[in-house]
Amino acid sequence: MVKQPVSVNGVVRWRDVGLADDAPGEPKERKMVVLRHEIGDVLRDVRQRQSRTLREVSHSARVSLGYLSEVERGQKEASSELLSSICSALDIPLSLMLREVSERLAVAEGVAVPDTVPQEFSREFTGEIPDEVPGSLSKDLASSSI
Repeated sequence: MVKQPVSVNGVVRWRDVGLADDAPGEPKERKMVVLRHEIGDVLRDVRQRQSRTLREVSHSARVSLGYLSEVERGQKEASSELLSSICSALDIPLSLMLREVSERLAVAEGVAVPDTVPQEFSREFTGEIPDEVPGSLSKDLASSSI
């Protein structure tokens, strides 16, 4: 078994690769990914990249030091309100933290997630956008001073 580095948003993790993965005929057992562990890892990584202590962040987020520590270690499920408070204390948008969690989950599950929505999906769900503007709308646009 060989370890290979995998980088997600600047954070390097090591993944096992090698002969065990290539064995034919044996069904692969998927490792269960626990969401609270991934959330905790991301929060800890962000805090450490900012060179901040648990005490500083817990004070800013108005969360007890022990509880924040348990969230970072994946021992507690944090509510959306608590996650929002922690993200505010870390000065990062909740959506950015959740995106990083999502990317890590995709890596753990072996799923490739595109950064954008493929055109065939956007056409399927939003319909074709006409090349020409309808007559009444083009008259409105022509008369406006845009």
